Amino acid sequence: MVERDRLRTLSARVGSDPLLVQAAGGNTSLKDAGVMWIKASGTWLKDAASRDIFVPLDHAAILAALERGDPACESCTAFVRTDLNGTGLRPSIETTVHALMPQRVVVHVHCVNTIAWAIRADGEQRLAERLGGFDWAFIPYARPGLPLAAAIQSRMRRGVNVLVLGNHGLAVAADTVEDAEALLGKVVAAVTRPVRTASRIDRAALDKLSAGTAYKPAAMDETHALATDPLALKRGEHAVFYPDHVVFLGVGVATSSDGNPPLVAVPGVGVLIREDAKPAIEPMGRCLADVMRRIEESDPLVALTDADVDRLVNWDAEKYRQSLEV
Repeated sequence: MVERDRLRTLSARVGSDPLLVQAAGGNTSLKDAGVMWIKASGTWLKDAASRDIFVPLDHAAILAALERGDPACESCTAFVRTDLNGTGLRPSIETTVHALMPQRVVVHVHCVNTIAWAIRADGEQRLAERLGGFDWAFIPYARPGLPLAAAIQSRMRRGVNVLVLGNHGLAVAADTVEDAEALLGKVVAAVTRPVRTASRIDRAALDKLSAGTAYKPAAMDETHALATDPLALKRGEHAVFYPDHVVFLGVGVATSSDGNPPLVAVPGVGVLIREDAKPAIEPMGRCLADVMRRIEESDPLVALTDADVDRLVNWDAEKYRQSLEV
């Protein structure tokens, strides 16, 4: 129980850092006596210390199912230990990532600095320059569930405790919560990129534009960089570079309120958020701004394809996660 308490504390700490986790993104897990406790789908890591957000699963059963390519691994609900699952929630959509890493503790984050490398065409090569001292592997983009599990299995080697997921994020693993946190800190430090200073926000213009409408200015200064940083808007307006962008913001970034999008980036002015937007919207908008402020004009970026986007938005497990956003 002590290690699970430590995991909850670490989860809340990591989940409160917007450069590591945004809204319901990211997940943590602990394997204990054959049971893998993992963050529930749709819950927020930052709440881990104040509410029960972990779901117990039969770890051996998941591994056996992955070995035979069982479609049940898409949601992993078939492997929940119902006798221990007091919440009734479903496991994370990224359960297979945690199951395939043999270490007891796994921390998966949508680290902004990692993503800024992982969306590059030369991301694996550039990361090799920074992660040479780590036991790591680069996993080309694949949708979570069975596709990502297969991609990990094809590149997993004995001793690997760091995974960089292309167009997605970072996972680190260790046998104790303390060691996992230390490893996470070291990897993040190794991949940290310079960030452009955010341009000034035109708050008077935002107030004027939003007056009498269903929109209000974004709460976080960093979110406004999505509109005030020309390169951030140029790169993010018409493309999708990682799953949570399309899942929560749609394809690209809206620059007008036509169609009532949840987030509007007013070029050179700032960002407006629809007043009835889900709580995840602004954190996801900020994440995109934070990633793009670490990208240079010459960086060779690789966006998700139309097929990638279609597979995400029509995936039942992803639809369930979104339904829990309140």
